[in-house]
Amino acid sequence: MKRFVLVFLFPCFLCCLFSICLLVEGRSNISSSSLSEVQNSIMHNLSTILSHQPSNANPNPCSWTSWVKCFTSSSSSSSSVVIGINLSEYGLSTETTKNTTFFSLLCQIDSLQFLNLSHNNFESLPVSFMSNCTARLRLKILDVSFNQLSGQLPNFSQFTGLVSLNLSMNKLSGKIDRQLHGLVLLTSLNLCYNSITGNLPMNLSSALEELLLSNNKFEGSIPEEMFKYVNLTVLDLSQNQLNGFIPDGIEGLQKLKKIFLSGNNLTGGLPPKMSMIKTLSQFAANNNNFNGSIPSGITTNLQFLDLSYNNLSGDLPHDLLSHGSLGHLDLTDNSLSGPIPPISGNLLTNLKRLRLGQNELNGSIPGEIGDISGLMYLELNDNQFEGYIPVHLQKCKNLSLLNLAGNHLTGPFPKELASLTQLQVLKLQMNNLDGSIPDEIYQLVNLNTLNLSQNSFIGEISPLISNLKKVAFLNLNDNKLGGQIPDSIDDIGVYLIELQLANNKFNGSIPQMSSDLHITTLNLSSNLFMGPLPESLSKLYSLEVLDLSDNNFTGDIPSSFTKLGSLTILDLSNNHLTGILPNFPKYVNVITTGNNIQNVTNPNTPTPSQPRRRTNVVVVVIAVVGSVVVIGLLAALLFFVVSQRFNRVEDEDPLVRDNPSQVINGCFITSNNTHRSNIDFMKAMVAVSNPENLVLKTRFATHYKANMANGSTYTVKKLNWGDKMFQMGSHEKFEEELQVLGKLSNSNVMVPLAYALTQDNAYLFYENVHKGTVFDFLHKGLETALDWSSRYSIALGVAQGLTFLHGCTQPVVLLDLSTKSIHLKSLKEPQIGDIELCKVIDSFKSFGSLSAIAGSVGYMPPEYPYTMRVTMAGNVYSFGVILLELLTGKPPVSKGIELAKWALSYSARTIGKEQILDSSIKRTSPEVHSQMLSVLKVALSCVCASPESRPKMRNVLRMLFNAR
Repeated sequence: MKRFVLVFLFPCFLCCLFSICLLVEGRSNISSSSLSEVQNSIMHNLSTILSHQPSNANPNPCSWTSWVKCFTSSSSSSSSVVIGINLSEYGLSTETTKNTTFFSLLCQIDSLQFLNLSHNNFESLPVSFMSNCTARLRLKILDVSFNQLSGQLPNFSQFTGLVSLNLSMNKLSGKIDRQLHGLVLLTSLNLCYNSITGNLPMNLSSALEELLLSNNKFEGSIPEEMFKYVNLTVLDLSQNQLNGFIPDGIEGLQKLKKIFLSGNNLTGGLPPKMSMIKTLSQFAANNNNFNGSIPSGITTNLQFLDLSYNNLSGDLPHDLLSHGSLGHLDLTDNSLSGPIPPISGNLLTNLKRLRLGQNELNGSIPGEIGDISGLMYLELNDNQFEGYIPVHLQKCKNLSLLNLAGNHLTGPFPKELASLTQLQVLKLQMNNLDGSIPDEIYQLVNLNTLNLSQNSFIGEISPLISNLKKVAFLNLNDNKLGGQIPDSIDDIGVYLIELQLANNKFNGSIPQMSSDLHITTLNLSSNLFMGPLPESLSKLYSLEVLDLSDNNFTGDIPSSFTKLGSLTILDLSNNHLTGILPNFPKYVNVITTGNNIQNVTNPNTPTPSQPRRRTNVVVVVIAVVGSVVVIGLLAALLFFVVSQRFNRVEDEDPLVRDNPSQVINGCFITSNNTHRSNIDFMKAMVAVSNPENLVLKTRFATHYKANMANGSTYTVKKLNWGDKMFQMGSHEKFEEELQVLGKLSNSNVMVPLAYALTQDNAYLFYENVHKGTVFDFLHKGLETALDWSSRYSIALGVAQGLTFLHGCTQPVVLLDLSTKSIHLKSLKEPQIGDIELCKVIDSFKSFGSLSAIAGSVGYMPPEYPYTMRVTMAGNVYSFGVILLELLTGKPPVSKGIELAKWALSYSARTIGKEQILDSSIKRTSPEVHSQMLSVLKVALSCVCASPESRPKMRNVLRMLFNAR
């Protein structure tokens, strides 16, 4: 609707623009006759709005304050000139202005000093505007960011008055030559988020204060000439392909406030003289290859320092944590060693983030950290710290994240830390902590992540665990806990997503669990549970992974388990179960090895514990029963045919009598006439009412195959309004979002063709290209069909589709990106599905928050539990997991261990990367092996713990292309 209104009003805007031209202090030399000709030309091309010409508005454009800025002379209040026009987010495009009248009118306003055309859809700027525009001589500020400009950077050399030029977030490519030559007044240049190549431009204005070139494809080294721009205050060269050292002379930029070099291939040491720049407040050089030690004095003036994901080594500088201006320090994933240097906690009043994880730091954790009163994030994980957790941390009252995992800490968990009531994430896994879990820990009522796994905790879980009403991820795996799980586990709350209690000594029976819980992963494997499998587990409708393996369960598998609509993995191996395996849907991977379970789909196959004689008896019985059933079916079929012949009603479809849902609104999105004529909404409702047409069921939707009257086939996806996650009652919003998505065009993205609404459900229609999902081919016995060539093509296709979605004017982020949401047209042609979920899911009507429903198990990035946001960086993480699945052939979660974490741990070993790759694939040829290692490097960069350090999808795509 908004887009329609903007396009509708645009011609009216053109008419108003004529008035501006006539009121610019008499400077316009258009005669009345020529003006009439231009206006008639406009109206001829825009005849659809002839009956909607501007009303009797104030003829003075300076009264239109929403998009016009004027200057009024102090000597004459009646003399005003237009100096600025702001048309940001007006829905303008190359198509709507293709007759160039729009830009011609702008050029006639020769008093124009600033022009904002950002957040539109221009694909190019007309030659007439670039070379023969009178207004270019006075224009000082030009903003055409967030458009669709493509091709080489336009030539702005004639815009000699420009002070600020912003062309960020476009699709510009090629090299920069002399397009910016002669702009001697230019102080701000922003070309971020394009695809510009070549070396960094060096023929720029000496007056330059802001140079923003991030997220392009610049290559080569940083030239010494860069430091001739002595007026620079901001320098952003991040996310490019730069290499080499930082040259000497950076200390000459005495006005520099911010420098960003992240995401390149820079090497060498950090400039020791950087501390001489007194004005410097922010320095980010993460995700490079810097080595050597961190120079002393580097934090003297800095407020923000990020050197994470490099190869820095040696001890931390003694004065690193002694300067009061510091607010953010991130040295994650380097090779730094030694103890944490002295901390002047009383001085560090501004420090909010202290991230020193994934290094080789040792010694004890200094209690002085507790004196940093404003600290919110403390990450010391994956180091070699020893001793106790300092009680002094209780003074950090604002702490929301505490990560001490992967160290050699000993002793009990300090009860005093229960005073950290703001704590949301507590990670202490992979240490040597012991004793019982104190009841005080359950006073941390704001926790949404609690991970105490891989320690030596003993005792039982207290019933007070029900106080953790906001916990989403609870992991107590691999301890020495025992006793029964308290019944109060059922009262934790609706936020709980993962409950991991594997490899302990829990016994007895599993407590009753109500449907109010929305657990997606329940892992109770390797314990001492006994008795029958509880029917109450069938109420956990959101359950995706249920692992009850390696226990002492007995009896039958409850048939009610087949009603777990979201279930994909059920591991019951190594118990004492008997009976016949219920008929689970084909998309559920059921593991029953080590039991006495008979699979009726293959009754002649004896289970390991069945005697041969018993098998033969069963075969005979089944054969006899089968014969009787077949005879009965033939008789029934004969009766049906005869009765139909005598009682047939012409053109009656017997399925219609099943009362399929009635369509209250059906709408086509596609402009393709073939699809419009093929799709029959009522015929589709009949198809989806038949369970035999079910193709795929995921957490958020059910997919059906629908045959139309002319023989064409479509995929129909049902979204259930009833689960209160979708925008029930907001049909207009739903339809607007789908209309936008329907206009997307990319061969690697499943775009809806039409939709139908019923009273209870929404149905989306797609081309039927479903040969199976990537998950099906990798993890359901079809892996031999996916050779490396197919896997690499799938990786490229998904990367291209995701890059396209992230690059849209309004970026499309995916709520649930996994191998189950990627459909295959062929073994080398993937399509990303479920692109509409993040648009149509209503987080306010869901059970808590968007983070509580975002993503599938194993694909969710580690920041979700405490950011509560679905982001592009999160999509990159999910894509990294998909790459790992393609490289390893392993599922995203195995025995409670996430594939990403497993791969990261192995990659740190000497020959670990070889152990990650799928052995059946990597041996194909040396070329395949080399390419897999290159793709593995891309995958590991995507699953970085830090979202800021993950590459953008356009860079991921580039790296995958380079891996050919």
